[in-house]
Formats: sequence, C-alpha cells, structure tokens
Amino acid sequence: MTSTGASGRSGTAEPPASAARPGEDEAVPEPSYGFPRPLWRGLARVPVPPPFTPRTWRSPLRGRWLTSVLGLVLLIGLPIVVVTGLLSWLAYGPQFGQAIPADVGYLRPPPIEWPTSPSWLYRLTQGLHVGLGLVLVPVILAKLWSVVPKLFAWPPVRSVAQLLERVSLLALVGGILFELVTGIMNIQYDYSFGFDFYTAHYWGAWVFIGGFVSHVLIKLPTMIRALRAGAPGRWLHDTVEETVPEPPDDEPGHSLVATAPSPPTMSRRTLLGTIAGGSALVGLLTIGTTVDALRPLAVLSPRGRSYGPGPNDFQVNRTAFGAGISPGVGDGYVLALRGGPAGEVRLDRAALAALPQHTAVLPIACVEGWSVTRAWSGVRLRDLAALAGVPAPANAFVQSLERAGPFARTTLQANQVLDPDSLLALRVGDDAGGPMAGLSLDHGFPARVIVPALPGVHNTKWVGAIDFRSA
Repeated sequence: MTSTGASGRSGTAEPPASAARPGEDEAVPEPSYGFPRPLWRGLARVPVPPPFTPRTWRSPLRGRWLTSVLGLVLLIGLPIVVVTGLLSWLAYGPQFGQAIPADVGYLRPPPIEWPTSPSWLYRLTQGLHVGLGLVLVPVILAKLWSVVPKLFAWPPVRSVAQLLERVSLLALVGGILFELVTGIMNIQYDYSFGFDFYTAHYWGAWVFIGGFVSHVLIKLPTMIRALRAGAPGRWLHDTVEETVPEPPDDEPGHSLVATAPSPPTMSRRTLLGTIAGGSALVGLLTIGTTVDALRPLAVLSPRGRSYGPGPNDFQVNRTAFGAGISPGVGDGYVLALRGGPAGEVRLDRAALAALPQHTAVLPIACVEGWSVTRAWSGVRLRDLAALAGVPAPANAFVQSLERAGPFARTTLQANQVLDPDSLLALRVGDDAGGPMAGLSLDHGFPARVIVPALPGVHNTKWVGAIDFRSA
C-alpha cells in the first residue's frame, strides 16, 4: 500500500524520525571479514575510545547520497585544478631546466612548446588553478566532514582489498590537505613550512593524483548507485522536520549513516546551500585579484591595494629594494645584446627610445593567481634580435640587473621571442587607452620583458642583457 507523506510525495510511507534512530543500546551488526579473518576479528575486539566508536558520529545528514553529491562536484572541479597546475609547470619552460622542480623523472607531463596565443592563456589556466581551488575549499571540507566516520572506523580494515582502498584514501586525504594548506600559504607569502614550495607542491600533487584516481575507480559505481537511489526530489525537498537518516548501507562498522543519530538541526538542502554560499563568498573575495574594478573586495590579499601612481598601480611580487636595485639604476643604463657574429651590441636608454616603438595590450599573471591587463610600449624582442644579428633565434637568455634570486634570469622560446607583441617594455598604460607612463622602479624600470601568455615571474624586470642563441 502506498500513501502520501507530509511533503506531498507519493510512495512508501517514510518511517517517523523516531523510528529511524536506533536506541543507544541497539547492537551494531558484526561486519563481514575477508582473509585473514582471525586477524581482522581480533583487531575489532581491541577496546577503542571515541572517535573510533560508531556512536561518536551522530549527524542524521550523513549518508551515501550526501557524500556522493559533494563527490560529484569535486569529480568535476578537481581535475580542472590538477590539469591547470600541470600546465603551469609546463609554462615555466622545463626544456630549459627552469621549471621547479626541474628533474621529475617519469612524472614529467608531455613536453609542449608553450604558446603565446591567446595572450590570456596563462591568466586563464593559473586563475582557474588558484581561483577554483579556493572556491572548492568549502566543498572539500564538507566532503571530509561527511566521510569522517569512515576515517575513524574500527577495525580500520576488514580485508586485503579494503586495506588497498584505505591506502588510496590516505593518499587522497593527505594529498589534498597538503596541497590546500601549502597553496593557501603560498598565496599569502607565508613560507613558515620551511621547505621549497614549488617542489613540495609538485610532488604532493602527484600523491593526490594517485589517491584521487584510485579512489574514483573504487568508488565511482557506489557514487552512481547512491545518486540514482536518492534522486534530488527525495532529499532536497525535505524540511528540517521531515529530515530523517538515509537507509543504512551495507557496510556495518564502516557505514556513514549514524548508529544513534541526533535530532536534525537543519535539512540537507540547507546544508548544501550553506556550502554553496561559502564557495560563492570565497569566489567573491578572490575575484578582486584579477578584476581591477573589484580590487576592494580582495580583502584577503596580502599585497595591499595600492602599488604606485597611475598605470603603475598593480601588483608587485618582488620590490626593487628586495632585489637590491638602487633608485639610480637608470643613470648610465646600457642594455647588452649578444649572440650575433658582430659581437655585443650596446644600447643606452636614448638609443632604445629611438628605435621603433610598439604598443600591445597584454595581461600579466602570476603563479599566486593574481593578474592584471595593461598597455605596454617598447621595442619588439624580434627587432632587438635582428639588431643583434640573430633574426631567427632558437631561444633568448634574458638576464636581470638583479644579482641573485630564482627569477633573475630566464630563457624564452623562439616563438616567445618572435611574437609581434613580445616586448622589451619601457612604458606602461592602462588598458583603456589612457596616457602612458614610464615604468616604476618596482615594476622594472628602466626596461622589462613582457611576453604574451608567459608566467609573470619570467617577464624579467630590470633587464641588463639579452643573449640571442642560434639553434
């Protein structure tokens, strides 16, 4: 017989909330054990304190359906974060040994010549990597909350197959927490962890990838069944009063459903709405690092909100003071061009200004996720290559006047040197066609490199020499 419940749905009558909550003294069914059975049963008899006892976890909202909904969001979003992170490594020019880490063995992504078109490519990929990664933080934390009973289940394993699953879970949870914490600390310029961020973040990513792929292969059928069984109409339309625990799953001792659930204080719809609201708030507080008009919203940015007058008002990662560049760097400045058969060509500021000038509107984007678009004016790199006597260079080695620092020099690919918008920039303007201004000292005065789609740190500031190399 069917009946219509309080929510207006037709079907088998839902049991009242009280019927769905076992008593405190109700016995938990003994789970099944795989080989070697005596070992797992003996381990199960070891007395354990909370949080290893099932009755520690009392939320009536936990269950396969809720976990699967959160898992579906992460299944869509996390691969984008992973792929864009690996693209960032490729954008750094690993063929020149300047990606960090440099030697990655078999974990090296397929090599590509990083393109210069579209000019906003790195802005997009790194913006997605950082921005989407931050937006997914509330979802990740909610997913961990939803599965926490399994993380503390006792015995921790009941078979060799489940042991392998738990190892993949350890790599998944440990990897994602490590990537989140170190990534957020890097955004905040906090390196108190004491090791090289780039190296640790790269290897941590592969630990996470291994755990993620293994977990998806193991749990995807379960997720699909749970989503089909708990169609949105079944759980999302419930009020708090109508909210009851999901039916127990088939994993006694490792179930997500509470053994002795507490009365609900919110519905699943409210919980999911709260998570979505948290992600939207994080996105709102992040978007100001890439959209100038919304910069006041970037209240969590460690870089402040003012960086200089006029068009020089954009982010500074490394100041002239930090790089050891003196305010008088422009006095007697000479750019050295090398690589041609006639030897070194030297150009002072007046000679550079006398060369044909080109203006291009290009974004500059950094690994921490911030980006800005400006108009840049200066001499094309390909014109400088021709002037040096190397009209078709295989690459170009750019050196800064900065004496030390991991990005005081960089190697550019041939396509990056020869792109018509690749510049040795002398002036900067806003992207709306306003008046140009000379580069500020912190932004690379007297000259800096600007190349379409290049990571910000490789747009070398305070350029002192360029060596155009033939094949």
